[in-house]
Amino acid sequence: MTHPPLAAFASDPAFTRGRRFAEPGAPTRNAFQRDRDRIVHSTAFRRLVYKTQVFLNHEGDLFRTRLTHSLEVAQLGRSIARTLGLHEDLVEAIALAHDLGHTPFGHAGQDALHACMREHGGFEHNLQSLRVVDALEERYPAFDGLNLCFETREGILKHCSRAHAEALEALEPGGVAQRFLLGHAPTLEAQLCNLADEIAYNAHDVDDGVRSGLITLEQVATVPLFGRFMADALLAHPTLKGRRLLFESIRLMLSAQVYDVIAATQAAVADAGVGNLTEARQAGRLVRFSDDMLAQSSALKRFLFQNLYRHPRVTDSMDRASRVVTDLFALYVDQPPPPVVRREGDSMQRAVADYIAGMTDRFALSVHREWSGQSLFE
Repeated sequence: MTHPPLAAFASDPAFTRGRRFAEPGAPTRNAFQRDRDRIVHSTAFRRLVYKTQVFLNHEGDLFRTRLTHSLEVAQLGRSIARTLGLHEDLVEAIALAHDLGHTPFGHAGQDALHACMREHGGFEHNLQSLRVVDALEERYPAFDGLNLCFETREGILKHCSRAHAEALEALEPGGVAQRFLLGHAPTLEAQLCNLADEIAYNAHDVDDGVRSGLITLEQVATVPLFGRFMADALLAHPTLKGRRLLFESIRLMLSAQVYDVIAATQAAVADAGVGNLTEARQAGRLVRFSDDMLAQSSALKRFLFQNLYRHPRVTDSMDRASRVVTDLFALYVDQPPPPVVRREGDSMQRAVADYIAGMTDRFALSVHREWSGQSLFE
């Protein structure tokens, strides 16, 4: 299948709003390809392989990590982008970078670090992802960070409170936070990454949840979105069972969601009558599910929240993980090790938060065990 031409409302690297530090273009790559490559070669990207999605790293080699999740988001995003005429390289760059700021131990680590930072500006992984690509990566002689294009950076900043947006806007007038103050949407490529993120984690958490034994195939089959595709799989293959039945049901569910997003987005774009990128930004959220698929996807999300994310075994692990982060924060604020770098204008607490957020699960557990003499996960 050949690549379709870019849609009129797609992002075009030839007309990027540029980088914070001017650089000559690359002779064989467009600006968004170059961003993608810089992200893949970054230290923060490599660390994602040992950062938790739902199950902690020590619990098994086959469970998703932040790295495999990011790859799945990129794959789904590119598949949809190609049909919609959006720029695939920008979608991939945003997808691969969207979790670079995540702490070890998933959302439990983020919540613990936010509690530690409550009096010092808080902690939020979307802001941290932007901080990673703007400041914390140290690879180039002329600037800190990766010096990514505006469009990639804007897509990475998925959520932002008004207070944080105002602070970012003061530092970068007309920059990546301005849309939160104006009430505009990001590029359609960024919108697509947001939705591909949701599609990916719902699907792979079903897979990992059943693999772990914390939820059963029969339980998930009670959720209409999954149950109807499991029924379709059995209708086509009556003897199918076990993991093959799970995989085929998930495959059918993913395909249906992809096709739904494509159809619903094409309809939304046509209804809005957008003819260029500026009009698309002003039209609000255009990349979307149909109303029916949104309701079904939300029901699956609620099921996973109630039966997997709040399962006693998961919450017990997360409680222990929170303790690791909290203990390390208190230790490092009092006795910062040499790797903690306090940048101009930052508090020691922010420097410590940067350091802890960059840790992998196993490194955080290792240094906590060495300091405390306790092994919380054995």
